[in-house]
Amino acid sequence: MQSRTLNDCLNADETMARLAAHAGRLLKLQQIIGATIPSALAKSCRVANYKLGVLIIHADNGAVAAKIRQMAPTLGEELRSRGTEVTEIRIKVQPREAIPPLSPVISVAMISKEAKRGLTNLSKELPEDSPLKASLERLVSRSKS
Repeated sequence: MQSRTLNDCLNADETMARLAAHAGRLLKLQQIIGATIPSALAKSCRVANYKLGVLIIHADNGAVAAKIRQMAPTLGEELRSRGTEVTEIRIKVQPREAIPPLSPVISVAMISKEAKRGLTNLSKELPEDSPLKASLERLVSRSKS
């Protein structure tokens, strides 16, 4: 049995072949834009679509969108010089989807029995209102032997 590459699979169907070709054009446009504008801006924008000479770029925020709008004439010239017919560049603010924060990792301290006894004895010698005493008692109560 002969294995097929991803490109073979995509090009086997006419619809998939058109989709793969369009995705390739968008990737090429993204690379050109990334090489043309400052890297900080390039990280904050992405090519959304290209159709009938209209290039749509999504910017993460309004400041990035404003700066790219200022650079649109230069971008258009660069794209045309590389063989892409661009009649209009539209910049839209489209923040990226926020990545949910990771849940905090709760670790349990591993303390030997001897160390626990030593910390307990130390905490007994401290004044009752001492923050260190409260911290040591919490550490000893939460730790595993």
